[in-house]
Amino acid sequence: MIYHLVPKAVWDVRPDRPYAPASLDQDGFTHCSPDEETTLAVANAFYRTAPRPLLAILLDENRLTARCAWEAAAPAPPPGVPDSTLFPHVYGPLDRTAVTRVLEVHWDEDGRARGLAPSETRP
Repeated sequence: MIYHLVPKAVWDVRPDRPYAPASLDQDGFTHCSPDEETTLAVANAFYRTAPRPLLAILLDENRLTARCAWEAAAPAPPPGVPDSTLFPHVYGPLDRTAVTRVLEVHWDEDGRARGLAPSETRP
């Protein structure tokens, strides 16, 4: 499984179509993370002020129609993630049929992402 973070309001906009985040146009790929720990580090580094609820979309890499390449973070991974960590970059939109689970990021009283829990949002 690979993980992708997205505010629920954004994910829900076009449920009948593949999801194409802004990063696909800006960077040429959809940013994903390899595991829960790295996903939480990404949430803390880049999504602390994002609209909530913030979802972690779990994707079966084998069910994606777009190419997925495991690549190093550029220029560097978020704090707490080893430099050797490779990130799944999906070179196209995310097929909703590849979604296996939807989790919600849980935040502590200091506004830090601390865990993922089941969401009421369905794949």
